[in-house]
Amino acid sequence: MNKIDLLFDKKHIWHPYESITGESNCFLVTSAKGIFLKLSNGKKIIDGMSSWWSAIHGYNNKKLNNALYTQIKKMSHVMFGGITHKPAILLCRQLLKITPKNLDCIFLADSGSVAIEIAIKMILQYWSSLKINKKKFLTIKNSYHGDTFFATSVSDPINSCHKIYNNIIPKNIFAESPTLSFNDIWNDIDFKSFKDLIYKNQNKIAGVILEPIVQGAGGMKFYHPNYLKNVRKLCNLYKIPLIIDEIATGFGRTGKLFASEHANISGDILCIGKALTAGTLTLSAVLTTRHIADVISNGKSKCFMHGPTYMGNPLACAVANENIKILKKNKWKNKVKKIERELKKNLKNLSNHPKVSNIRVLGAIGVVECIYPIKIKEMQNFFVKNNIWLKPFRNLIYTTPAYIIDKDSLKKITQVIALSLDTENFIYNNKNLTF
Repeated sequence: MNKIDLLFDKKHIWHPYESITGESNCFLVTSAKGIFLKLSNGKKIIDGMSSWWSAIHGYNNKKLNNALYTQIKKMSHVMFGGITHKPAILLCRQLLKITPKNLDCIFLADSGSVAIEIAIKMILQYWSSLKINKKKFLTIKNSYHGDTFFATSVSDPINSCHKIYNNIIPKNIFAESPTLSFNDIWNDIDFKSFKDLIYKNQNKIAGVILEPIVQGAGGMKFYHPNYLKNVRKLCNLYKIPLIIDEIATGFGRTGKLFASEHANISGDILCIGKALTAGTLTLSAVLTTRHIADVISNGKSKCFMHGPTYMGNPLACAVANENIKILKKNKWKNKVKKIERELKKNLKNLSNHPKVSNIRVLGAIGVVECIYPIKIKEMQNFFVKNNIWLKPFRNLIYTTPAYIIDKDSLKKITQVIALSLDTENFIYNNKNLTF
């Protein structure tokens, strides 16, 4: 039956960034518990990805499950138009307590990409309400903010999977990507491109959008906190709203509850998602200042023009509430510190590997950057054969494990990564790194 299921999947079901006609490389998961995924053949593998950064407490967490059970007995969903409910109110109260104090109004959405769409629409409607014609957004190269239409337009137009849409999407402004890493000695020259562009285009830039500290899908790079500090200063100087995209980095992943805390700054709009529900259900939130919310609400439309069907889903809000309760106990801090320490220790020796160009670790993120692109399918099969789940891309092998991972399992992940580098034919020779 499993073979029939996989054949059906291959023929009819699209997966992220996959061809519907190409060779399938999917593994059938039957259950998940803690840090383990159970495959249809009975094999248990360690999930080193926590389902793309989201399942921070592991799978089948009792407290999260109980929150879902309790809520589903009352209602799984009710429209948010003209109706409100306790889970959404409690969640928004909690979010205002743990996010920067300048943020006061919350829009509950469906997913990370949709959150970015909403944030951008907020900025555009803000300027429209002020009767000022500003429509361009400034960001940095190697950025990634999601796969929906406007999110694509503020993701790198050259070094990303979105370049095929360049003739369709709006044209925005891209500064050079930061070159100084998180622990480098700061030099203002790293900020020159951004500084020049915001000065030159200040009268047409509607907003600035950044992934704080960590550039995810654009290369898993960790940039210097002073870069983010300087962005905030110039946004203040030119009165340009700053969108902070914490969808991947929020809720402890980098060692701070939010990555922007490394620079002690806050945005005018904050987007969160992924770990908001600890990998249980899809939910995102867009938080903004009272000023932006008031300008939009008092403008020509008299309201913000957006309203998803599943906005404020009670089931998702209830489990997000429980997730925040778990995080507020602050046990995640020590767990993430331990993960960071172990990743640094275990990956250190790979710095001198002939196939490796860079090793970097920040919080519960470990990255092995190879000199040349990886043969993704072959390497992924190797990982599963050795009982771990990682999903490398381009020339990058990275891990973002659940915070509950134990020392031995984390060591197993890094050992298998090291072993994969010494296995023949898993890395191309001298190929370019474009998608």
